[in-house]
Amino acid sequence: MKKLLFLVIFSLPVLAYAQEQSIGLRIGEPLSVTYKTFIEDKISFEAMIGRGSSNSGAYYRKAFDSNKPAPGAFYLNHSASGGISLNGRLAYHEDVTAEFDITEGTFLAYAGAGLQLRSVGVDYAYQQSVDMNTVMYENRKNIDFGLEIFGGGEYLFEDLPVSVFAELGLYLEIADRPGHVKLQGGIGGRYFF
Repeated sequence: MKKLLFLVIFSLPVLAYAQEQSIGLRIGEPLSVTYKTFIEDKISFEAMIGRGSSNSGAYYRKAFDSNKPAPGAFYLNHSASGGISLNGRLAYHEDVTAEFDITEGTFLAYAGAGLQLRSVGVDYAYQQSVDMNTVMYENRKNIDFGLEIFGGGEYLFEDLPVSVFAELGLYLEIADRPGHVKLQGGIGGRYFF
């Protein structure tokens, strides 16, 4: 076991050198720090951590109505904050530089799928039917898990270790509220090391 651990630890720098790795910032939904590495010639793995936006007001109202803090509770309002998003994604890349008559750099079109975990804090204000003069509060964590499909394009500069990208995708929730769909997208840049 010790030999296997030793081999894995000392092979990581060699594996890292053999792959193209980049780190950057993605502005959009979700706003994230992104790490991307090519695991094969045309296949990449990307990990993102960042802040996802909250869902619509109707989403949280329905969540309250389906799980009331007490019988006879009436929803007044809510506030959502602290959205965290974690993504793991695989993508297939195709070089489309020639199709767009680009003379410098490389333009890659890509499409892929992944998993996303989102967490948002929700503060509810409500009243009880027995005492309509008192406002009560409850804090909940809304945790969503789902599948993501996406597509986009990435331009790699010829003389700089930098790329810029734009993408659009859909998030399909499978845990907490199965079937809920959210449109996502973003633009950003990455530095290759």
